[in-house]
Amino acid sequence: MKERIEIKKENDAHYRFEVKNEAGQFLFGSVPFSNEKDAKTSLAQLQSANNTYVYERKTDYDGRFHFRLKTADSRILGKSGSYQSQAGMENGIKQMKFHLASINLG
Repeated sequence: MKERIEIKKENDAHYRFEVKNEAGQFLFGSVPFSNEKDAKTSLAQLQSANNTYVYERKTDYDGRFHFRLKTADSRILGKSGSYQSQAGMENGIKQMKFHLASINLG
């Protein structure tokens, strides 16, 4: 099975995590973190408090949908990919919640 949550090092020495669906398609990308430990800590916090985070639904100027994941104090943790329909976005949120619940940072 392909890894669905991946921590990546960016060229500018920042780390981001990505969440993908079973087919390997992008669901969500985090904001940059200064080190890998901070990215893993953020993922662990998402797993333990998944239901306290806000999925902010948005519509782009061209009518495409996406969501942002925010903390209770409105700090943005990242953004989803773009969806053609609101139903597609809602399915993406459902998949995101499922994958966050199954995080194994071992």
